[in-house]
Order: sequence, then structure tokens, then C-alpha cells
Amino acid sequence: MRYQKSVFCFLCLLFLLPSTLVFADKGKEVVKVEVCADVIRQFVKIPENAAPPILLRNAQAIAIIPGIIKAGFIAGGRYGWGVVMARKPDGNWSDPVFMTLAGGSFGFQAGVQSIDAIMVFKNRQSVERLARGKFTLGADAAAAAGPVGRSLSAGTDITLGAEVYTYSRSRGLFAGVSLAGSVLSIDYDATDKFYGSTGLTAGEIFAGSSRAKEVPPVAGHLVQVLTQYTK
Repeated sequence: MRYQKSVFCFLCLLFLLPSTLVFADKGKEVVKVEVCADVIRQFVKIPENAAPPILLRNAQAIAIIPGIIKAGFIAGGRYGWGVVMARKPDGNWSDPVFMTLAGGSFGFQAGVQSIDAIMVFKNRQSVERLARGKFTLGADAAAAAGPVGRSLSAGTDITLGAEVYTYSRSRGLFAGVSLAGSVLSIDYDATDKFYGSTGLTAGEIFAGSSRAKEVPPVAGHLVQVLTQYTK
């Protein structure tokens, strides 16, 4: 009897092992989504330093890239990893899709080792181009330093005619900054790991028709945070 119980427990462990390994492998993706939620909260914490509410309400997609670093192995010397979320056909936010940022000509202040970036996509065409896998700010879509609060600073697009508005945070404050030349790429591997699936596309997740086997709770939390600040 004791032997049968031991065999049964062993078989149960074998059954659970693949699932356990998947969750362990998703660790860094889960942490990244949690950090992205915090970046959004900090972005809107001080209205004078945040994007105008009308821009956020009308956004078709928002990308959050925490911890962009100087990287000598990347052309242009900049690299970051984060997520992008788009409006679904019903107007609600999609679950996150992982993406990378590389290159670009934006500078770092003296003593700053990394910056957080937020990109606000104003029209659907830009979102669809990004969903195809790769997107260059300034080439595939007009990009501009985003307006902050009620004031407009030098280099800001006063007419709000750009397709993508970009912001960065260093030393605790957000400001509009040009990220022209930066290449945004969908990170398919990280997206598959996060959802425990294979072959997921950005387009299906943006549309809310994903084949994901599971949606980790942190994804729903990020959707709630973004919804709260873009009503």
C-alpha cells in the first residue's frame, strides 16, 4: 500500500513538472509587467509632468519600456525591453505584448545609467505596422516629443499632428523626448513564454482574440492600471 502511494505521488510530480518549469521560466516576464504598471502609475502621478489627459484617452496603443540602458553592442548604443498594449475593437485595452527598443539618438543626462520610456500611439495605422514585427520611429511613423501637462516646450509638436508621442523619465521626472531612429521590435519569444503558448502574434493579442493558453494575473492588473488612467 505504501509502495502504491509512493508511485502515485511520483507520477503526480511528473505530471506537474512541465507546468512548474513553464512558470519558473516566465519569472522575468512577470516582473517586467509589474514594473511597467509602476512606471504608468508614476507617469500620471504628477499631472504637470504627465501627458495631457486628452492624448491618453484617445491613444490607440501605449508602449512602456522601463530601464533603457546604454549598450555598446547595439548600433546607436541604446537598448530596452518592455511591453506594448493596444485598444481592442471594443475600446478596452489588450493584454501586453513584449517588445524591444534599440538604437535611437536620444541622450542620457550626466550620471544617469538608465531611463524609462513611454510611447503614445495616436492612430491605428501605426499600431498595425508595429504588429507586423518591426517599427522605426521617425521612418515608419512621424514621432515627436510628447506634450506635458498644459504647457508645451521647445521641440514639442504643438498641433498634435505626429503619430507617436514619446516621453522619458530620469531622476524621477518625465519629459517629452524625441526617440526618432529607435527601432521597436516585437519580442515573440518573451510573449510566448509569458502566455505559455507558441506562435502568438501581436495582431491577435491586440484584437483580443489570442490563442494564449493562460493569461497571468499581472496582465489583468496592468490592463486595470492603464484603464484607470486613460478613461
